[in-house]
Amino acid sequence: MVRLAAAAAHFTRDVGFDLDRIKMIISHARDAGVALLALPDGALGGYLTDLRHPDVDCLPPLLEPNGDEVRSVIDIAGEMIVCLGYSELGPDDGDGPVRYDAAVCLSGDGILGRHRKVHLPAGIAPLFRAGDGFSAFDTPLGRMGLLIDHDKTFPEAARALAVDGAEVIACLSAWPTSLTNRAPRMAQDRQARLFDLYDQARAAENQVVWLSSNQSGRHGALHFLGRAKVVGPGGEILARTWSKGGLAVAEVDLPGAVGAARAVLHHLAERRPETYG
Repeated sequence: MVRLAAAAAHFTRDVGFDLDRIKMIISHARDAGVALLALPDGALGGYLTDLRHPDVDCLPPLLEPNGDEVRSVIDIAGEMIVCLGYSELGPDDGDGPVRYDAAVCLSGDGILGRHRKVHLPAGIAPLFRAGDGFSAFDTPLGRMGLLIDHDKTFPEAARALAVDGAEVIACLSAWPTSLTNRAPRMAQDRQARLFDLYDQARAAENQVVWLSSNQSGRHGALHFLGRAKVVGPGGEILARTWSKGGLAVAEVDLPGAVGAARAVLHHLAERRPETYG
């Protein structure tokens, strides 16, 4: 049995503040016996302030994929496996620096895996370069994969990771309430419903353990949902937070839970990809 956690928390443009908050969250997770922790997208440098009309003069800082900020989290992580998101500085393509919405999985031993967000909503597509694929990677707890935010809207993204052997998928988000149809209560919000629906559906259809982290609080025009959770391979929510910051912590027998879910109906083995064209 291992303890897994997904965080709902607020992060800012102040990377020093964010590192202090990451250190605090990891400390709380360590006290709870957590072995794998998912932090939100934008945990280093925050996220955008508006998705329809982003302020190009107030974007998250671009960080090197192996820069001091990421190295600092490696030092803080110690024996814990930690996943987090940030804006990554890519190679100059002749028109200036390239920006990726990126995620990294790391521990005190170094980098375990990376992902660049593939699916970019229309409003932010001009600001970021899209990633080009989905790959699982090995960790001390088993094989896992990363997704970012809007990626989970597309079943093919999580399925590609599961087919590549991932039994745990961490989806790191900065997912706000609805921009077009504000609800009087968070529980009635369309985006809150979809956020939870995608988490449970992606876990169940791939029979994997799913960690869903998210930003919380307000930033510019955006009000982030929070609602971090750990979902079992049958789509059951094992632990969750609500709109405020916090840790969703669940104790899971990873191979046992996935094996039990796949014992009778094994969705990956029952696929017929030759018919899906």
